[in-house]
Amino acid sequence: MSKPTEPAKNSRRGLVLAGLAGAVAAVAALYVIAGPNGNIASAQSCSVALEAAKAAKPHAKGEVAAFIPASQPLELKQLTFMGPDNQPVSLADFKDRTVLLNLWATWCAPCRKEMPALDELQADLGSEDFEVVAVSLDRGGPDKPKAFLEEIGVGHLGFYQDSSNALLQDLRKVARATGLPTTILVGPEGCEIGTMYGPAEWASGEAKSLIESTMVRQGT
Repeated sequence: MSKPTEPAKNSRRGLVLAGLAGAVAAVAALYVIAGPNGNIASAQSCSVALEAAKAAKPHAKGEVAAFIPASQPLELKQLTFMGPDNQPVSLADFKDRTVLLNLWATWCAPCRKEMPALDELQADLGSEDFEVVAVSLDRGGPDKPKAFLEEIGVGHLGFYQDSSNALLQDLRKVARATGLPTTILVGPEGCEIGTMYGPAEWASGEAKSLIESTMVRQGT
């Protein structure tokens, strides 16, 4: 069998290097998120959230056993949705506050089931240091989700929505929010501490211990 010629070797080497470069770029793309006007915000300033994620890990059990502490936290400050006054807000507006960001919709049965627990969690832990931010993704606008929350007696949660579903699309770009409900614990600096896919009993002692463990670590 004849040996490959030098040009063939170089060509093959070039293909391998191009493949590696593509793989590195793909991995890097998972850890950035698009901001306004297409700007990219990196996760370079999330060291505090990483420490909080480590603190949360022993508490991810029982009702919140499926909580996944972040090993490479995403910076999520640029995520935008509509606030209670129907004006745009971003996670950057919650600076210095730990946020439990919950994505839900009235057509999602598990979302509907966990909403009273999220309301109770807000009643118990809500403060200047912590807020449950449940964002409705109903495409028809605010009327249906507002009516549902009123019907089940939710009275402590602020009403947040994104009928465009742009929030969901932004999170999918970084391999988050593959379905509903998705809940992300975000630190005061706007970085991901960990993520839960699927419902949880958020008013449970285990959920509160998990959240409080991260707040103590961050000094909030």
